[in-house]
Amino acid sequence: MNRHTMTPYVDAATLVELAQRAEENAAESCSCTRASLDGWQSQPLSIDEAQLVEIATLVREDDPEPTFAEYRPDNVQYWSADAPVAPRYFPYNRCGVWQCTQCNRLYLRYTEGGGYFVDRRIRALKSHLIDDVPL
Repeated sequence: MNRHTMTPYVDAATLVELAQRAEENAAESCSCTRASLDGWQSQPLSIDEAQLVEIATLVREDDPEPTFAEYRPDNVQYWSADAPVAPRYFPYNRCGVWQCTQCNRLYLRYTEGGGYFVDRRIRALKSHLIDDVPL
């Protein structure tokens, strides 16, 4: 268990299993799908926080300073819907895995902080995009 979030840490292989199971069991429509979340987005107001529950984390307890290095093969953009999900790289190494209690879809969420702002970001988790690339 991660001492900060009290949710279990999952590695890439387990993340793929969770994502595949969620994809198999996802309901067709849900209020959480009003906005396309295929790529990173600032969390839309249309998502009801009460609908999401954190089920796992990609934050490793034994890594007090996760890297800010990004994994961007072929120079794919961070915001792109087809950007790979590389759990050891930023921002994934700072994400919680959240599940919609209504439709079972999984989302990755983290908080981006800058000099004068904080932005909660969210992205739908797609199993085929998970890439277990070493640092």
